[in-house]
Amino acid sequence: MNIVLLGAPGAGKGTQAQKLVEEFGLAHISTGDLLRAAVKVQSELGLQAKAYMDAGKLVPDQLVINLVKERLEADDAQSGFILDGFPRNTAQAVTLDSELAAMERNLDAALLVDVKPDVIVKRLSSRRTCRSCGYTAPAGVDVCPRCGGEMYQRDDDKPETIQKRLDVYQTQTAPLIEYYRGHSILKEVDGDRPVDEVYADVRALLTK
Repeated sequence: MNIVLLGAPGAGKGTQAQKLVEEFGLAHISTGDLLRAAVKVQSELGLQAKAYMDAGKLVPDQLVINLVKERLEADDAQSGFILDGFPRNTAQAVTLDSELAAMERNLDAALLVDVKPDVIVKRLSSRRTCRSCGYTAPAGVDVCPRCGGEMYQRDDDKPETIQKRLDVYQTQTAPLIEYYRGHSILKEVDGDRPVDEVYADVRALLTK
């Protein structure tokens, strides 16, 4: 099962991905995690990416593709994968398709976790994060239940910042929905429900 995960920031993609990983043993491939890991171990690709990041520039598509390709060749990705955060635009999607074809692999589904923008703003702006361990909880929790650290609102979780992130998503990433619909592999699920209800639909869509 090879899946691309789509949805706006805060739609709950990561939560659904984790459930799929636990049940089906898929490799969860997050490009953000890949970049951080490559930079940390100072691999050749990581050093190239770091040069762009240090200069405040976006990491070029081809460099991200090369990181993803390297990850897809790992043993744990052979029985299936979930791509999270990539592709971000249709140009990356076209390149991904050609790279997968060269590896004699293909995508089985593009899963869209769909949540209305106003719900996302409300959901994320009510989130608080522990300064010490990163644990997240709803507003009103002032002390981290995991480590006792201070809970605070990240800049990323302020309404004006969330709206900017949603605008970027709408401009750059939303066209992917039509791209994958055109390839007849788009699967849509309403993400504005309890996690287990959403996952029941996700599972049904992907296994039927």
